[in-house]
Order: sequence, then structure tokens, then C-alpha cells
Amino acid sequence: MNLLTDAGRYLMILLMAIYTYLSFRYFGVGEEKKKKICSRQNRLMFLIHALSYVIIYCRTGEERMILFYGAQVFFLFLYLVLYRFFYRNVSRVLMNNMCMLLCVGFVILSRLSFERAARQFVLVVFSGAVTMLIPFIIDRMWQLSKIPWVYGILGLGLLTAVYFVGNTSYGAQLSIQIGRISIQPSEFVKILFVLFASTMFYQSTSLKQVCLTTAVAALHVLVLVFSRDLGGALILFVTYVFMLFVATGNWLYLGAGLLSGSGAAVLAFRLFSHVKVRVSSWKNPWADIDNTGYQMAQSLFAIGTGGWFGMGLYEGMPRKIPVVEKDFVFAALSEEMGAVFALCVLLICLGCFVQFMMIACSMQAAFYKLTAFGLGILYSTQVFLAVGGVIKLIPSTGVTLPFISYGGSSVFSTFILFGIIQGLYILKRDEEEEETHEAAG
Repeated sequence: MNLLTDAGRYLMILLMAIYTYLSFRYFGVGEEKKKKICSRQNRLMFLIHALSYVIIYCRTGEERMILFYGAQVFFLFLYLVLYRFFYRNVSRVLMNNMCMLLCVGFVILSRLSFERAARQFVLVVFSGAVTMLIPFIIDRMWQLSKIPWVYGILGLGLLTAVYFVGNTSYGAQLSIQIGRISIQPSEFVKILFVLFASTMFYQSTSLKQVCLTTAVAALHVLVLVFSRDLGGALILFVTYVFMLFVATGNWLYLGAGLLSGSGAAVLAFRLFSHVKVRVSSWKNPWADIDNTGYQMAQSLFAIGTGGWFGMGLYEGMPRKIPVVEKDFVFAALSEEMGAVFALCVLLICLGCFVQFMMIACSMQAAFYKLTAFGLGILYSTQVFLAVGGVIKLIPSTGVTLPFISYGGSSVFSTFILFGIIQGLYILKRDEEEEETHEAAG
């Protein structure tokens, strides 16, 4: 069994490295080679996925793992086929990377908790089915760029509702309970916030418009701060500062934003006790290793134990890390799959970000350009905060790793984000084809 785990671990790392290489090789070849690269990625993804579940089944002996694996393969295959059937000009590399991250999430969650992995799978199927309509909507609804206050008021309303009736988790008000379903509205408000800023700057970048947009953005951040969701507040703040800079090209705005953000961080440290705890455990987790520093210390132990090539599935002790399925899933991944595999996951996330920025640069309309750019900054900031908190680069912010961490709201909102980006890409490709046909005619 140990030989099987070791051999499978090294083979998965090799296949993952090849997949990651192809993700970046894609950007430097012609259209025909791009199709071949995407097909190879699909084969590698299903092979890594199958190999992982062979090891999981051999280590657990649970027949439900076979059924669960089969359900995942059926969903992933159907999702890839249907997306390409309905949208001929879909970005296949972006779709492949999304499915690859989902596979990694399913594997590590199955190893940590089958029940949570099964619930995550149901939410993924639901999210994938619903968000498949997003590109269709984007292609046919120009009114999306004309309703900024719908996005702004709806976002503020959701955050205010959380502040008054939200459930508290680890010192922060994050979710609203509706029956047996727990929803984290801030995950969806992030996207509404990007749409609000995009529509406002699309209409005008005058000083009056900038001041008005900044005031509404500040309200979003303040409500999150009062709810003690400082991770969400930081994501919105960083996203807005860079969207403002790109929309106006004014370096003064960028400098003022970064300066005010630094001041706000110092103020948050002085006002909130749980922020002080996180900062102290970040600075020196060994000082109180049995209490406040326990989570960070266990995370560092896990990453250090895993080394470059990991311990292998079921060979580590990731369950010792508190909240490992959510905030610290990257530590579990690093311990059992190794730093090389974990770095490949980060590079895949980077590849998604590069695709977002390329789509933003290719769009002609300012609304679409700002939307793609804002969503790219939002996504990259969330990945940075999630991983940075785990490896002790920054204090932990309680942010989930998109598509990999456990959490229904996080998965659904990330599907929406990728659906919007796909819609913009498809819209651009369709326009290019029409222009080519007109020129040929």
C-alpha cells in the first residue's frame, strides 16, 4: 500500500507539472496547436483524477468512493461537452483550468471528509448548471452596463442584512441561515461590487463621479469592517483601488488608495481584538503554540513535513489543523501532495489570472474591459490572501481558496465569476468572426 501511495504521488506530481506547462504553452502557439494542447490537458486531468481516487479507494476500502468518483467523471465530462456544444467559441484552456482546480478540490476534500466532499459536489453540479446561462445573458443584455445603482444598493443591502442578522464565526459575522442552508452574501457582493464600479466608471470618470463611486465603495468596506469580515473588506478595497487607477490612469488615486489602506490596517489592528490575535500568531505562532498560535503552527508543520514531494494521500495528519477544509486547505494539499504539486496549483491560478487580463485588454467597450479587469484582481487577491495566510506570508484573513476550499457560497460565486469571464471571451470571439465574414464578403 505504501509503495502504491508513493508511486501514485510521484506520478501525479509529474502529470500535474506537464498539465501546468501546457497551460502556459497554450499562449504561445497557433489555433490548431491550442486545440491539441487543450485535448492533452483533458486527458491529463482525468488521469490525475483517476489515479487519486484509486489511491483513496485502496486506502479506505469504501465502495462509495468508487460511486463518488464515477459521479464526478460523469459531471466533468458532461460539463465540458455541453459548454462547448452551446458556446462554440468558449475559452477551452480557462474551462480546463477551472475543472482541474475542481478535481484537486474533490480529491483533497474526499481525503479530509467524505460527507463534506459529497455536499461540495452537489453544490458544484448546481452551480455549474445555473451559471452555464451566464454567457448567453451577457451576449444579449446590453442593459447590464446601465444599472449601476441596482448593483450598489443590492450589495449594500445584503451586507447590511448580514450585519444585523448574520451568524458569527471565529469573531466575524459572515453568513445568514435560511432553514438548513447557510449563505455567505459577501461572496456574491464582491461580483456585484465589480459590476457597480465598472458601470460607474463606464458612464464617467469625472471627479464628481469618482467621489460618488468612492463613497459607495467605502460604505461597502465599512459595513464589512463592522461585521468584522476583514478578509472580504480587504478584497473589495484592493479591487476598487486598482479599478479606479485603470479607469482614470491617475497615479495620485493609486497612491492615496494604498496610503489610506495602510492607515486602515493599523486602525483595524487597534480596534479589533481578533485582528490582534491573528497578527500576534502570525508574527510568532510559537509564543502561544497551544492556543492562539496553534493553527498557524500546525499549518507550518504540515507544509514542512510534506517537503517538495509530499507524504502521499493518507500519510499525513492534516486533520490536526483547525478549519483545514476551508481556510487552510492549501496546507493539507502541501503536506500530502507536496510543494511541487501545490506550486502547480498556484501556477494554474496564475494562468487563469493571465487569461482574465488578456480578455480585459482585448475588449473594446470600457464596461467590459473594467469588468474583466476587476474580476481578475478580485480573483487573484483572494488566492493571494488564502495562500499567504497559510504559509505565514501575511496574517490569516479567513479567505477560502477558490474551487478547492469547502464552501457552497464560495464555489457558486467563483462559478459566476468564471461564467462572466467566459461570456466576455465568447462575445469578443463572436465579434471577431463577424468582422472577418464581413471583410471576406
